[in-house]
Amino acid sequence: MANLLHISSLFHLFCLFHLVCVAKSQSFIGINYGQVADNLPAPEATAKLLQSTSIQKVRLYGSDPAIIKALANTGIGIMIGVANGDIPAMASDQNFANGWLTTNVLPFYPASKIIVINVGNEVMSTNDQNLMANLLPAMQNMQNALNEVSIGGKIKVSTVHSMAVMKQSDPPSSGSFDPNIGDLLKGLLEFNKATGSPFAINPYPFFAYRDDPRPDTLAFCLFQPNAGRVDAGSKIKYTNMFDAQVDAIRSALNAMGFKEVEIVIAETGWPYKGDSNEVGPSIENAKAYNGNLIAHLRSMVGTPLMPGTSVDTYLFAMYDEDLKPGPTSERSFGLFKPDLTMTYDIGLSKANNQVPTPKTPMTPSPEQAPKAPTTPSSGQMPRTPVTPSSNSTGTPATPVLVPTPNTTVTPVSPKTEKSVKAGVSDAQLQANINLGILVLSQILWYPMLLHM
Repeated sequence: MANLLHISSLFHLFCLFHLVCVAKSQSFIGINYGQVADNLPAPEATAKLLQSTSIQKVRLYGSDPAIIKALANTGIGIMIGVANGDIPAMASDQNFANGWLTTNVLPFYPASKIIVINVGNEVMSTNDQNLMANLLPAMQNMQNALNEVSIGGKIKVSTVHSMAVMKQSDPPSSGSFDPNIGDLLKGLLEFNKATGSPFAINPYPFFAYRDDPRPDTLAFCLFQPNAGRVDAGSKIKYTNMFDAQVDAIRSALNAMGFKEVEIVIAETGWPYKGDSNEVGPSIENAKAYNGNLIAHLRSMVGTPLMPGTSVDTYLFAMYDEDLKPGPTSERSFGLFKPDLTMTYDIGLSKANNQVPTPKTPMTPSPEQAPKAPTTPSSGQMPRTPVTPSSNSTGTPATPVLVPTPNTTVTPVSPKTEKSVKAGVSDAQLQANINLGILVLSQILWYPMLLHM
């Protein structure tokens, strides 16, 4: 009997370990929760909705107390933000930083799981030299404020960048940062390295396709079957734009001597609707990008330069923001509607976290493709939510790996072609393989437990 109890305990311990691993494997899926809208559901309703999904992290652009409080005791990690307009005061006055922390964090933490404070949004792309120069001192004062109340090692301090900080991203191995902001960026990266905080950035394959609206580019951006694109420097073949952009960032960080600094994708997404002159927005394309991205992350394949791990990725966005300026696409990124139903299903529900097979990518009609991309009249970077107190501006994300006539490509292997015809993406295939290995490991463990 004792042996049976011992075996039973070990078996339950193994099952618990398995459940912990599965739960941990979803921790890289986050979502952006913008509020430039007048029709959003109550924060409490949103908190319940999030708990019904595999989303485990939320990024706020400010520090709305109602939302932070609604997320208390849910276990959901929260990124909050300091407005760009508050950076000069925070940089020049430690008391301002202390007061900001006292107001926006201490009343809610640790019941509300605040994990990162982002000081500013895309500041390094504003061309506001005063704001850019004040960014690092503001981050340092916020870190000092956290240290004073002994939570400096528990809540990280960072800032979010647009892809405009990149000078070169094609091919990924040549990734480098804009030398015009090199000194300032180096200081920020030294801060990231010293405090263990992430380098947060916003890559959007959507913008790359918008600037190169060809069918093969669309498939490359949507994680769908394509011949792949070879990096002439590293000889690595990339099969999707997301990995190429992330590896370009990794290469740029490595080249500056910051291999230890973690990358976090603070925003990425695809609009499901746009104006008649916008190339790429559609339900089919949005579902394909976001659904295949989630499958790719869940597969734990990683990128060629960071294999075997999935970078924390915050999808854009929770809801549409109907008060944002610019083209229709700016107001059409929401994965959920104000009535809490899904805009389209990408497998986020805990009840069914298998990503549905997306439809064939929508190829732009002849009258769409030649038209120039629409730029918001406000001059803001497409897709960046801006609160009234923020003065964030920027430029469109830099596309990577746009093919040239001499680009070497490798045909899709027969095995991959077979899986594609069956409606299974590479990421889904890998996820199924991983699941099979896990089941097999449990089968092999059972006889061993019987002999203990």
